[in-house]
Amino acid sequence: MLRELGDAFAHAKAIAGEQGAGTLVYVGRFDLAEFAIVLEPEEALSRARCAFYAGMVALRDALLAQAPPERPISFSWPDAIHVDGGLVGGGRLGWPSEASESEPPDWLVFGASIRTFALDAQGTGLNPLLAALNEEGFEDAGSDRLVESFARHLLLAMDAWRANEFATVTRSYLDHLQLEKGALASLDGNGDLLLKWRGQSEPDRQQLAAALATPSWLDPATGGPLA
Repeated sequence: MLRELGDAFAHAKAIAGEQGAGTLVYVGRFDLAEFAIVLEPEEALSRARCAFYAGMVALRDALLAQAPPERPISFSWPDAIHVDGGLVGGGRLGWPSEASESEPPDWLVFGASIRTFALDAQGTGLNPLLAALNEEGFEDAGSDRLVESFARHLLLAMDAWRANEFATVTRSYLDHLQLEKGALASLDGNGDLLLKWRGQSEPDRQQLAAALATPSWLDPATGGPLA
């Protein structure tokens, strides 16, 4: 556990090689659930990067467990997560800078940040594109319970991967992905998003590795979700 000004994602990457798989880092903040976990994949980086989708699905499942009934929770590709259309945060993935695409990386780090409480009363409430869990009626918006739930759901997703059932995880991601009307989405073996439109012979490709380089939901100034 880090103090409020800590950076869970950066700290997890810094200690990943020494501490190894399963190391969970989180920051003790009231307004954010910020955490990161170390993974040690056995597959080449080009394929192992798909673990990002396992993390995103686990994050959604953890939120769903605390959400009010029928409250929609969705993704915008690849890394942002929304509750009833409002951005609450997202996930990100890190790997060693020297890692080869064709070899297993020494480690991966999946990190996430979820806005649990809106500290500025005039912030998210006036912007329908932003949200916080306390404003969305979550029973327990505290970070500790969310982190514990995420860890359990991530284990389930990884078990599915080991049992050659990872397609069920990626299907869950795609089923809750915000898409333009008429688009048919699928994921390539390296995690790239493939979008096909009626009458189009080849799908449009959006590269996962490039998209993960700059998290779409992250405010660099605060280290949390955009506000």
